[in-house]
This record gives sequence, C-alpha cells and structure tokens, in this order.
Amino acid sequence: MDIDRIEELLRTRPPREGTYDRQLPALAQATGPLQSTTRIRGGFPAGLSAAALALIVIVIAGAALLGASQHGRPAAVAMPTASAAWTPSQAPGTFASTGSMTTGREDHSATLLKDGRVLIAGGLGNGDLALLASAELYNPTTGRFTATGSMTTARAYQTATLLADGRVLIAGGEDLSGGNAASAELYDPATGTFSPTGSMTTPRLGQTASLLPDGRVLMAGGLAAPAGPDGLHVLASAELYDPATGTFSPTGSMTTVRYRHTATVLADGRVLVAGGADSTGQYIASAELYDPTAGTFSPTGTMTMFRADHTATLLPDGQVLIAGGMGGPPGLEYLPTLAPAELYDPTTGTFSATGSTRAGRSSQTATLLSDGRVLIVGGADTVAGELYDPNTGTFGPAGSMTYFPNSDFSATLMSDGRVLIAGGLGGGAVASAELYRP
Repeated sequence: MDIDRIEELLRTRPPREGTYDRQLPALAQATGPLQSTTRIRGGFPAGLSAAALALIVIVIAGAALLGASQHGRPAAVAMPTASAAWTPSQAPGTFASTGSMTTGREDHSATLLKDGRVLIAGGLGNGDLALLASAELYNPTTGRFTATGSMTTARAYQTATLLADGRVLIAGGEDLSGGNAASAELYDPATGTFSPTGSMTTPRLGQTASLLPDGRVLMAGGLAAPAGPDGLHVLASAELYDPATGTFSPTGSMTTVRYRHTATVLADGRVLVAGGADSTGQYIASAELYDPTAGTFSPTGTMTMFRADHTATLLPDGQVLIAGGMGGPPGLEYLPTLAPAELYDPTTGTFSATGSTRAGRSSQTATLLSDGRVLIVGGADTVAGELYDPNTGTFGPAGSMTYFPNSDFSATLMSDGRVLIAGGLGGGAVASAELYRP
C-alpha cells in the first residue's frame, strides 16, 4: 500500500460519539430522569407577558421532571421526552441557526450531560497546530457556547462516553506526538475540569466505545501505530474501562480486525459490532456480538453489503438500522457511497434490506428522535437531511441545514428532543452550529 493511501485512510473520519450508535446506550441504561431544559428565543406570543410565560415554562418543566423521576429503567430503549418549550421562531421539521462555538472544530466529540448541556471537546481546528485541547459547553436554554476547562491532552478522533455518575470518559484518538494515543481522561461537570485516568492497554484511533449495563466501557478495534508491513496496524483487541478503579483491562478479542466500524449496545446488553475496514483498507461485511457476561465475541449474521464509515442506530423495537457508508455488494470493484440501508434483528441474528436513503452518504450522522424516527444528515454533497420511518421502512425529506458541513461534525439529541449540529469541515474547521426541531 502506498503512502498516499495510508494517509487517506488515517485521515478518514472514524465513527465517533454523538451518533446514536454511541450515545443511545447511555440513555437506555440511565437510572435517573432525563433533565429538562428550556430555551426561549425571539418575541413572546401576543398578549403574554415574559413573567407569565416563564411561570408556564417552569410548571411544564417541573411536571415533566416529576413524571420522569417516577419512571423506572426501560426494558429496551429510553426515548427522550420533548418536555421543554420549543423555540417559538422555529417551525417543526426545520433547521435553524444557534450560537456559534468559541472556535472552529472538526472531528471533535459531543456528549449530552445529565443536566442537559452538551460538552464539545477537542478535534481539529485551523492553523498549523490543528489539534485542540480546548472544550466548551452548549446551553440549550440560552442557545450559547461557553468555554470550560481544557483537556489534559490535545486530541482529535477520540471517543467520549457519558458514565453512570455523570462524568465523561475521553479516550484515544490522535495526539500531538503525531501518533495514536493510549491516554484517557475524565471530565467532571461539577467542577468543569478534566483530569487524567488510567491509560488504555494499547494506543487506539477510530475505536468504538460502548457503555455496558454494568457501567463499564467497552473499547473495541481501531488503529494502532505504527503501520504494519501489509498496511495499517488495525486491531482486533478490545478492553474494558472500569470507572470504579479508573483502569483499563483486556477482554476477549474480536473475530477480525476492524476500524471505521460501529458498535451498538442492544436491549439485552450485548454489543453488535458491524462492518469497518481491515489492515489493507478492504471493507468488511461481517458482524459479531460481544457478550459482557462471558467477555467474548462471537460471529453473527453478515450484512448485505460491505460497509465502512456507516452508522448504526438502535430502534425502539430493538432492531438496528445500518445506513450509508463506503462499500457495496460483493464483487463490486468500485466502492461508492451507499444509499441502500439494512436492519439487524437480534432475535434471528440476521440482516435484511430496508429502504434506501435519497442520496448516497458516508460519514454521516444518524440520530434517534423522540418519535422513533432517525434523522440522517451530512455525508453527501447536499445540505438536505433525511428521516427514516421504522413504521414504513422508508426515508423521506427532513429539511435543509443552514450551513454545509459535509462531514466531521457532531449531532447530539438534547433532552428537549431537538438535535444540536455543531462544527465540521466546510472550507476549514467551522464554528457554526444549528438546531433541528422534529
């Protein structure tokens, strides 16, 4: 493999936290209530004073929180509650601008905190020293970003996982050494600071991070350094982070090496790992399941197409929607961005075709909405979004974004049901952000 191909593969956006193959498990396993947030923007309705509107909002939010606190742990997927007031100036099914980040970022992480704010950390900025250590918080009530403490290590392509105690685990990625990082750190929302925690057993970039039902975090696959004689040094190994001890330890290895893959926590606690690319850059159709009780991986059904840089989203009925990516059917020499999507059924262990996206997409985001539909944005030469309806198995239009980050941005479902889209690559790392209202 020539050096240009290796550089291309190294720079290809790995899946990251903020698409719902990563964040949904944190919602599904949460034992506490979802936090309601309120954002008021624009003028008040005619005849309604600011004080009266504030009182109504407080009553509605309080009632939502009381109901959430009486609700036990869900059997399958915890659906977010759209309890906070919508932005009056934003029509349903549209995108609208919100405050900009404090700095332009791409390939950063975005994590919904328990208090409803969104933590944006690291990524690539603009300039010679592109790797960022800085972090910031989005407040959906004010619609603004503010700086918070900086990471202990500048990094991009990292994973970010919300832990059961509300802290955020940041791990791996690319650091200023020019290689892939083994280091990890924790963000504490109470103090607004990052602090080091134990390091992974091996450096990883493009790994997946999955919050398990017992609170541990599974790290699987990714790129290690340096490259091997036959191409990239892609990993089959996996490891577990234990928040109680702050350490990583090895667990069973995957049946094949993978990066640019997805990992999805199923309703029964197992983890579906699907697709990706191997050490030669070839795309993979196989999938496997991690059993956290046994600590082992085992094969499951094979996808209908080879895929890398796709998304995997746990649906309310327990199936997993696989969409987009680079790849194609077996025997295809030219591997384009994919439009056909498919579903994984954990009860049968098989994949089957479902509807196709309106445009082929790769490195897009997929966000499970409060009503069970899935919002797909980015990954194609269009600002148009799409919605997957699991009831019909089809994709339909979802409005157009206000700016054009083709890839490397984040999409985060907030507690009030809106989706925050931040940063990305658009003539450089952009600071723009916007909100989608279902």
